[in-house]
Amino acid sequence: MFDTIGGLPVHSLVIHIVVVLIPLSAIGAILIAVRPKALRLLGAATILGAGLGTVAAFIAKESGHSLASRVGLPEEHANFGDSLPILALIYFVVLTVFWLYARGVPLNRNRPLWLKIFGAVLIALSIGISYFTFMTGDTGAEATWSKVIEETNYGDFDTEH
Repeated sequence: MFDTIGGLPVHSLVIHIVVVLIPLSAIGAILIAVRPKALRLLGAATILGAGLGTVAAFIAKESGHSLASRVGLPEEHANFGDSLPILALIYFVVLTVFWLYARGVPLNRNRPLWLKIFGAVLIALSIGISYFTFMTGDTGAEATWSKVIEETNYGDFDTEH
């Protein structure tokens, strides 16, 4: 089920959803935590992006295991990839709870101190999940492309032929 679509590995298709939507939703989360007016403009889209990114992270994990059975297991990437869906889920839950509570503040003015502290936690999680997403993607790209790049050293080409 998580192996291939049209002959292409599901993993290589779905990872792009993760590496775009999770950091993008993290930017939205930071904005809604810092700027109360951004809550109405970006809140629902931020929740949707985080939710879709989280679902995609779980699919990427499973499809990554299928791909690893074909090409081998890059351990560092696999370790990041196994943790990312759980961390994305935690981030999504915290974001959703913040959004629900922040929406309840009348006209979103004068947020209580506890909600401001909760917003600071959300900002820290947003930065953390973005970094973790980057590291997961970076280690995967390194495992996939480093040997190919090494083998195509530009200094080895003869320009006269």
